[in-house]
Amino acid sequence: MAPRTRQSERRRQVLTRERIIETAVELLDAQGEDALTVRALTSRLATGSGAIYWHIGNMSELLEAATDAVVATALDPHPAETAQDAHPAETTLDARPAETSRAGGPAGSVRVRETAGTPQDDIRAVALGLFDAVTAHSWLAAQLATQFTRNPWGPVTLRIFERIGRPVRALGVPRADWFTTASTLVHYLLGATTQTRQSAGDDTAPASEADRAAFLDTASSAWQELDPDDYPFIRAIAEQMRDHDDREQFLTGIDLVLTGITTLHPAPAAKPGERLPSPG
Repeated sequence: MAPRTRQSERRRQVLTRERIIETAVELLDAQGEDALTVRALTSRLATGSGAIYWHIGNMSELLEAATDAVVATALDPHPAETAQDAHPAETTLDARPAETSRAGGPAGSVRVRETAGTPQDDIRAVALGLFDAVTAHSWLAAQLATQFTRNPWGPVTLRIFERIGRPVRALGVPRADWFTTASTLVHYLLGATTQTRQSAGDDTAPASEADRAAFLDTASSAWQELDPDDYPFIRAIAEQMRDHDDREQFLTGIDLVLTGITTLHPAPAAKPGERLPSPG
């Protein structure tokens, strides 16, 4: 009995909230939200349900924690060096990893390295971090929407709004417009990233790059066959739709929003020797 008792004690010692969250993310990635159960966790972690509940109050809290963990990693301003970051002097926020899926970002979860730059650069880094995270984790988009609508005071909402809001403030947007401006950016991020995700079990979603190419080819051909009198614009853009890159399209949308912000709130020009006041 003594060896078994010592083994149980070791298991309790190594079981942490962080380990539970990490395992939850693995289950979500592998099989989707339905696979995240206490039974699955206890099996993976070789522990009892009581130990799980000791660290995590309920499954809703665990989903929130898993979502926040993935978002925190995606928005980390100092990600670990990767092979694509080997020459930081040549790296920009728009740089792509060597292998990039046209369906939405790099293979795996390689993120764009954030370098010191303008507030616009900071916003693009946040946007691309979230885009790539949603591409890598098919369950994430739905959870982001859930957290924003049901728990706006929770850590996920707070983290994203803070990371977007600080550069918005640095752009010189008046305080009275901070919430509206940041919300516009966040709503675009959530809407655009949700469209790129591939729902687990959805047979209509292209499952690979080849499937996506075939899907877009079919859609483009259908657009080109429309009546030119009724749909002149759609026929004109049919070929562009066939060849578009989701990630580039996403970043173009961010740039359009940023252009609108800076046009509405142009930065004041400093006179020689004058220091501009801090935003807000």
